[in-house]
Amino acid sequence: MADQARRGLSRRSVLTGGVAAVVGGGVVGGAAVGGAAGYVGRGIVDDGELGADWKTVADSRVVGAATEPFHGPHQAGITTAPQSHAAFVGFDIVPGATRTEIQGVLRAWSQDAARLTQGLGGLADLEPELAEDPARLTVTIGFGPGLFDAIGMPDKKPSWLAQLPAFPQIDKLEDRWSEGDLLLQICSDDPVIVAHASRILASGVRGVARQKWSQRGFRKAVGTDPSGRTQRNLFGQIDGTENPRPTDVDFDQVLFSDGSDQRWMRGGSSLVLRRIRMTMDTWEEIDRNSRELSVGRKLDTGAPLTGTDEHDPADFDAIDKTGLPVIPPESHMARARQRHRGEAMLRRPYNYDDPPEGGEISNSGLLFTAYQADPVRTYIPVQQRLAEQDALNTWTIPIGSAVFALPPGAPEGGYVGQGLFEG
Repeated sequence: MADQARRGLSRRSVLTGGVAAVVGGGVVGGAAVGGAAGYVGRGIVDDGELGADWKTVADSRVVGAATEPFHGPHQAGITTAPQSHAAFVGFDIVPGATRTEIQGVLRAWSQDAARLTQGLGGLADLEPELAEDPARLTVTIGFGPGLFDAIGMPDKKPSWLAQLPAFPQIDKLEDRWSEGDLLLQICSDDPVIVAHASRILASGVRGVARQKWSQRGFRKAVGTDPSGRTQRNLFGQIDGTENPRPTDVDFDQVLFSDGSDQRWMRGGSSLVLRRIRMTMDTWEEIDRNSRELSVGRKLDTGAPLTGTDEHDPADFDAIDKTGLPVIPPESHMARARQRHRGEAMLRRPYNYDDPPEGGEISNSGLLFTAYQADPVRTYIPVQQRLAEQDALNTWTIPIGSAVFALPPGAPEGGYVGQGLFEG
């Protein structure tokens, strides 16, 4: 009992809902902080895997000059090492817009993105000076389910492309953060570049698509964490430890379509974007040990409760001296872990911290992103487990949700999505 007393709130109270009672409420719902599959590795790759070029980029004197290619077999912004700032902008197609007009938007976006990512102003850019330092800018274009009806090609929609099923245990989705026919994902190590690229690209769709929502997020600034340690979310947790890595033999199969479903999607991917509100005020009312039990990992190192290093394998069968599992089966880590390789997904989440609304003290959370070849096979089973039972659901509430197909990259002189219209 003395050992249990030192834990603050007891382990059993965490597992049976006692924590919620102590902080004054029941389980309010929420999906995985850090995503539907747990705590992922150093963004996508660590310093060693990025090599000498990234160490040069991290030098503050050349951060602005660093570039990422726009053209290639896959779109940038998926396996790209996560930049410090991001904007996710959703659009709905205006009723009456024609297929030709929508193609025109994709051509214009691709042309402008190819220029902006290399430090050149957009074709109609009145402030090209703002584009001179791209700071690893990437622009990723996505297609929502409604796009295919808008262009009169419903048979070309990937079989997995649909909004997520309802998770009534946790979801409190708001239309202002959900769904959309088109997506722009804009990432850079400079927030000025993100803002400028967002304005230039969004202004080119007037009359064809209207902006539905814009969500801005951030990670650690370049150079502030030279150790290369995995980023932390606003709960203070190291956010991501088990991401697939480029050195994995099946890395491409995890992320990119082989074209067997839709030939035009060969080399493309998918994005699940979830806006997850984190109830910081109640989270801060529980002690450190209770937080670690809820996550299944140590807050300081990110190590499993059975290990000492972030990347130590977890022992889910370990029992402590009181006869309880060291890693609670209801902890986020236990619920989110991959049951098999088919549940592997790539995550590069961003924090958000917006002005409070409705008398709240804080308005913070996570823009969770998961990239995979097929979200029905990969994402949904993991999210269902989390919705059914995850200790972190007490402090997290999904308030936005969207799914997009990310077409393959554009060749030189081409545009993103070209294969859809020519196939």
